[in-house]
Amino acid sequence: MKFLASLQTLLVIQIYPISIFQIKPIKLLLSIILIGFHVSSVKAQNLDQVLRSELSSTNPGILFSIESGDKQISWSGAAGINDLSSGDSLQVSRTFRIASVTKTYVAAAILRLMEKKVLRMEDPISKHLSPTHAGILAQDYDLEQITIEQILRHSAGFFDHTHAPEFFDTIFSTPSHEWTRTAQIQLGVEKGGRISTPGTQFSYSDMGYLVLGEIIETYTGKSLDGGIKELLRLEKLGLDRTDFERIDPQTDLLRIHQYFQGKDTYNFSPTMDYYGGGGILSNTEELIDFFQALFQGKIFENPATLNLMLKPVSYSTKAKLDYQMGMYKVQVKGIDAYCHSGFWGTQVLYIPKMDLYMAANYSGGWGGGVLAPIFEKSLNAFKKVIPTNKCP
Repeated sequence: MKFLASLQTLLVIQIYPISIFQIKPIKLLLSIILIGFHVSSVKAQNLDQVLRSELSSTNPGILFSIESGDKQISWSGAAGINDLSSGDSLQVSRTFRIASVTKTYVAAAILRLMEKKVLRMEDPISKHLSPTHAGILAQDYDLEQITIEQILRHSAGFFDHTHAPEFFDTIFSTPSHEWTRTAQIQLGVEKGGRISTPGTQFSYSDMGYLVLGEIIETYTGKSLDGGIKELLRLEKLGLDRTDFERIDPQTDLLRIHQYFQGKDTYNFSPTMDYYGGGGILSNTEELIDFFQALFQGKIFENPATLNLMLKPVSYSTKAKLDYQMGMYKVQVKGIDAYCHSGFWGTQVLYIPKMDLYMAANYSGGWGGGVLAPIFEKSLNAFKKVIPTNKCP
C-alpha cells in the first residue's frame, strides 16, 4: 500500500491534551493521508476523530491503517506526538518496534522451511537445535518430546524468560544492556521450569520463538533478518521498511518513540526482544501489506500451508488465547478475525468475512483488552461502507 502523492491531504489541528510528561499545552500535528477516491471526506473526518479519541496522557500518539482486499477502502493516518521531549508530531510513514507481531513472520518462515522439506512439523526440536542451546534446554526439558508444531503453537511447555523478574530489572536498570539469544535461554532455564507436558496446554513463551529464530538462521545461513526476507520474499513484495532493527539505517531513522508506564523506551537496546520473539521494525501500511500477502496466497507455495497455520487446536485446560501458529483468533464486533499484537502497542488483524485489514500502533499502549479499541471504532466510522457479508 503506497501513497499517492496527488491524493494527500494534510490537516493541522491544535488540541490541548493534559500530559503527565509536560504541563503546558502542546500543538499537535495530525497528519491524515487519504489514499483513494473510494474514501469520502466524511469518512476521513470520522477516522480523524477516532484517532484523536485514542490520545491520552498515557498514549501520546497513534498510527493506523485500514485497507480492504480489493483496495476499495485504503486509508492511513497519524495523530499526536512522537517525542514528548521535543513535541514533534507523529507522521504516518514512521516505523516502530512491532515486538511480538514478529512471531507471525517467524512462524510463516518456519512453515516455508517445511514446504522446502527442510523440516517437518512433527520433528523433535532436538533434531534442529545447536549443541549449545540443546545442552542448556535439556536441563529442564525432554527435547525428544517437544515438536516444531508445539513450539509454533506455544504448547511446548517452555517457561517464558521474560517472566523472570531479573529480565525487566536488567532492562530498566541498564536499558543499553546487550542481550544474546543464549543469555535469554539460559535465564529461562535458570529462573523457571517446565510449564506442562508438551502438547497438553497453551502457555505463551518467547523462549520457544528464540529457538525457532535459530532454526531459520541455521538453515538459511543468514541472519534472522536475512533468512526471513529470503523465505517470505519480503523484498519482492516491496516491503522496504520492514527490517530487523540495526539492519537498514533509514528504517531505524524513521523509528518513533514508544512509551511504557510513562518511560520513553527509545534508547532501550533492541536486543531485549530481537531473536525471534520480536525484533522487526515496520509501519502500519507494511504490516497490512504482509498480512494481505499471507492471506492472498503470496507467501506459501501451497494453499494447504496457510490452512495448517490457521488450524485450530484445543486443550483440556482452556487456552487464554485461541492461538494457531504465529496467529490467534479474536472477534471484532462479533465477527471472527485473525491477528497478532506486540508488547509496544502494535496490533494487526484480518477479518475474512469483510476481507478487511487493519493495523495500529499506540505509542503508549492501549491498556486492557485483547483487541485495540481503534479497530471497532473505525468499523463504526465505516459501518455504511463495509458490508459484513462481503466474503462467505
